[in-house]
Amino acid sequence: MASIYKNADANTRKTWLLITGFLVFVIAVGWLFSYLLQSDAILYTAVFLSIAMSVGSYWFSDKLVLSMAHAKLIAKADNPELYRVVENLCITAGLPLPKIYIIHEAQLNAFATGRDKNHAVVAVTQGLLQRLNKLELEGVLAHELSHIGNKDMLVSTVVVVLVGIVSLLANFFLRISFLGRRDSDDNRAGALLMVLGLIAAILAPIAATLIQLAISRKREFLADADGALLTRYPEGLASALEKISDDVTPMKTANTATAHLYIDSPFNEKQSKNRFINLFQTHPPVEERIKALRDIEI
Repeated sequence: MASIYKNADANTRKTWLLITGFLVFVIAVGWLFSYLLQSDAILYTAVFLSIAMSVGSYWFSDKLVLSMAHAKLIAKADNPELYRVVENLCITAGLPLPKIYIIHEAQLNAFATGRDKNHAVVAVTQGLLQRLNKLELEGVLAHELSHIGNKDMLVSTVVVVLVGIVSLLANFFLRISFLGRRDSDDNRAGALLMVLGLIAAILAPIAATLIQLAISRKREFLADADGALLTRYPEGLASALEKISDDVTPMKTANTATAHLYIDSPFNEKQSKNRFINLFQTHPPVEERIKALRDIEI
């Protein structure tokens, strides 16, 4: 049986390995497109625009996400028990108390957002508060606080920047390529390179998205492990995940742009046993998460 510390360390290494690979991938794609188009300006423009948009979303993403979820800020007097649970977990984790929001939805779900631990937000649905017991609720909140402690919002922003760069490069390349090229590249080698470039422009954003989803899934495993370490009771989160996965209540405010933030997909997606299909999921299969939780030692 693996210890929770080993699980957390292993997932951290895998995540940063994926991000490093992503950086190499972005550089390679950028070099190919700039070489084929013989214009460094396109690469610089794409990088600048991508970073500018991503930095803007990093600073204001919490407000956008909360607005999209129709979440409402609550005070301690509104739900003293919920506040006590979050306060106790924050003391244990050494984190500042985040703002707490309620989403008036019957589905069992929760998410954390914010640009850093001092500007963090935790949001839970009304259904989660009504249908989980205290130990299960602690497990879910510990998971979300672990996202804050692990700086997952920062990691997510870095990945969004990289995906944005790849997508913009691909878009520029396709647009310019369709305008036609008429210089010294009009030979077989040049034509072959252009064909390869067009293929790369089509496949690169898909590959970038797959890497983004892989990192998202790894962060979920890490938050599960760290959340269990925080409560010292993995079964609480495991039991909560079982109830969450069995819940078929639709979420009216579900959105593909924010689905990866939730502890489980708000679309009630049925997890497939097909590994290829699961590559396109924002979350790892719940069964794997539960098994990992029940296979660790505190």
